[in-house]
Amino acid sequence: MKAIILAAGQGTRLKKYTKDLPKGMLEFNSKTLIEWQIERYRECGINDIIIIKGFCEEKITYNGVKYFVNKNFLTTNMVESLMTAKSEFDTDIIVSYSDLWFEKRILEKLVEASDDFVVSVDVDWQNYWKKRYGLVQYDLESLKIEKANIVKLGESNPIFEDIDARYIGLLKISKKGLDIICSIIDRDSKEYSDKPWKYSGNIISQAYMTDLFQAIVDEGYVVKAKKFKKGWLEFDTNKDYENICKWVKNGEIKELVDLDSLQ
Repeated sequence: MKAIILAAGQGTRLKKYTKDLPKGMLEFNSKTLIEWQIERYRECGINDIIIIKGFCEEKITYNGVKYFVNKNFLTTNMVESLMTAKSEFDTDIIVSYSDLWFEKRILEKLVEASDDFVVSVDVDWQNYWKKRYGLVQYDLESLKIEKANIVKLGESNPIFEDIDARYIGLLKISKKGLDIICSIIDRDSKEYSDKPWKYSGNIISQAYMTDLFQAIVDEGYVVKAKKFKKGWLEFDTNKDYENICKWVKNGEIKELVDLDSLQ
């Protein structure tokens, strides 16, 4: 099994801290976010680790890691970044966004999953959102689950009944699943090069991972929701970073994560 960390983006909503730094290189509790992820992967026996770089690529330098570069990071998005490592699609992979911190237990359960497509989701997300934003109904996207399978995801400002959990940004795809993805991308790349592909409304080169997984669902394949409660943090904005650092300092972080996992 391999791990792919998507770290090509510019992180403009964190520009107070990432003007000249990939957001995965933000320091949190004495380590960068990418460093935390590398350690988590190795703790779970995954030593074949790949990082997709782009913005300020020279700032990401870790030993024992393989690198690919999305040179078009300014005009593309996560699916395009993932596909730059297509030559590595010869075994099961875990994919993670570089602006995440997550507990080992989440990764362990994902590694154990045997389905072709598995998406980590938080069913207790509302408590995180209340602490993060002071309210629940903010920055929402659909994630509808039926009998443990995801049937809809990635639609902005959905009706509340279409949010059964929150998408985390940590995924598992089997070798067979990767072949399916390549087939879908190869087929749709030309048709959707200049018109919206899925719920984001973006063309395919600017598609999000939620767009890709909606495409997989639309093709009739099973996408499993691996359910968790808390245990992850997202560093998406300046306020996120400042709040999380403050919560750690004040001991408030224990509402969201296991304190032992911060060591």
